Amino acid sequence: MRRTRQIDVHRALALAGLFSFLLSCARACLLPFLTLYFRQLGLPPAMVGVVIGTKHLINVVWSPAAGLLFKLYNKRRVAISCALALSAALPLLLLLLPSLNSDPSRHTAVCNLSNASGAPPPDAGRGVLPATSAGPAATSGTTARSAFVSQSDFTASAKAYQPDASPTAAAASEARLQTRSKPSQENTSESKSATPPGRIRRSPTESAEPRGGQMDEEEEPDHFFLRSLKAMDAQHQLLFLVLITVSLWEVASSSIDWTADDGLYEYLDYADASDRYDNSGRWGLLGAALGVGGAGLLVSRLSCLAADERAGSAVHFYCYACAAVAALPVAAYLPLHLNRKRDRANGLLRGVRLVRGSPRALLCAISTLLAGAAASAVSDFLLWHMQDRGSSELHMGLALALALLSQAAFPLLAGPLSRLLSPSRVLAVSVASLAVQCFYYSLLWGPWAALPAQALGCFSSGALWWAVKVQCEDVATPGAESNVRRVCGTLAFRLGSGLGSFAGGLVVQRFGTTWLFLGAAAGLLLWCVCLPLLQWKTPHQRRINYSRLLAADASEASDSDSEQEKDWLDKAMEVDRSNNNHGRRMNH
Repeated sequence: MRRTRQIDVHRALALAGLFSFLLSCARACLLPFLTLYFRQLGLPPAMVGVVIGTKHLINVVWSPAAGLLFKLYNKRRVAISCALALSAALPLLLLLLPSLNSDPSRHTAVCNLSNASGAPPPDAGRGVLPATSAGPAATSGTTARSAFVSQSDFTASAKAYQPDASPTAAAASEARLQTRSKPSQENTSESKSATPPGRIRRSPTESAEPRGGQMDEEEEPDHFFLRSLKAMDAQHQLLFLVLITVSLWEVASSSIDWTADDGLYEYLDYADASDRYDNSGRWGLLGAALGVGGAGLLVSRLSCLAADERAGSAVHFYCYACAAVAALPVAAYLPLHLNRKRDRANGLLRGVRLVRGSPRALLCAISTLLAGAAASAVSDFLLWHMQDRGSSELHMGLALALALLSQAAFPLLAGPLSRLLSPSRVLAVSVASLAVQCFYYSLLWGPWAALPAQALGCFSSGALWWAVKVQCEDVATPGAESNVRRVCGTLAFRLGSGLGSFAGGLVVQRFGTTWLFLGAAAGLLLWCVCLPLLQWKTPHQRRINYSRLLAADASEASDSDSEQEKDWLDKAMEVDRSNNNHGRRMNH
């Protein structure tokens, strides 16, 4: 006879919480600061939005597919361990990419200012393009050493991204760019006068090319990719390399959460403890707060000791790799269970049908998508905005840690708030709180100014996920709660994050970070006005939870059942006693 396996729910929840803590801590050490590193490399805002948006869209597509693939072949634990190892190593390739702009003097000045008083630099927020900003001006200044750049092209590219530029500052920066480009023009005119009038001056790359066209036609099919890559300018080459590295990194890391959550849910469901599935998420928020705050403090202490700003930012990558490697031993003991009777892929499609068939769930999914778009656009460029106001890594890390801690504290307020407001109204309040945060970010004036707005994370992110969870439980049929929550929460939020990153990069490139925050606040406030009206017009259809009804019926009938069982037992004992007494009399 096969022995039933004993399940320790407390041990399983402890291991799942520890794994979520370490994984969230590792990601928080790097991901919030990743856009700052792209700025140091020299990528403009539009390209940064493309990179981050592609990362989110890969997560939306690959996470469910990887979860289904690893379940079919029963390789969840091996897949999680390999994904952790790869995700720890692949981001380090970004440190090998060359930077398009470097200015050691600015790095020294910023360190002196942060050590002295923490006040913003004199040019911060006035429209003067910093040396570490990801604008095309820095790229043009770098490529001018190896190519002839005209004055008009150089000046036009420098105007492409200037955060919150005023007319006076823009004119001053244009004058400085013109004075810098005069020596290059004089050298160009001298070289042109030295060239005979009957000859055309060739660049070294042109003179090295073969004169015959037949050889080019023969080499083009084999080397088309390399020749097209060489034909790009330095900025697009850097974008191409960053996209490849980030895409491989996301493919490796995005499957970890989905696969671990599937295994944990089936493990707890097998032990009839699926109601405790959400406990590990709180440990993830605490780990993320520790990671982002600790990394910001460490980098602020070590960055000024480094030779340049990129060397200080490399600490984020090493902290991420160390925390990811520390999660590997925990992954070997994760509570994973394979329930072949339950097909989670069909369950996800079932969740999509349930959300599409319920108007209130559809409104919840749309709200999550818009909140994800605004949150992603803000998180991608908030640190840029804070850096322009003189904030250091310490200010950024503490601000983000405060937002995560306030979000983790929302379960303490969920009980009183649920008695005052319905889940649909809590959803509207969360979207309105996020709009207030975005508006406040547009008014930042100093390094510590972002801290008060981060305390609203309790009513924006925390209330949002609580309202999504409650409404998904109302819509879902028994056994489909987690799938409906994934559709309304994870997939909708990630899709909105990808779209928000694309749009946010274009807006910052064109208008600046201030107008990005104002636009996000206006869009969310408009949805806050429309959402209660749509919810009022939508009928509330609450599905019957048959498991609760059966539990209630069992509790009500327990008294009568016990009384009947007691009566039957008493009668049987009386019959047995009478039989025994009759036997004794016969013997006598």
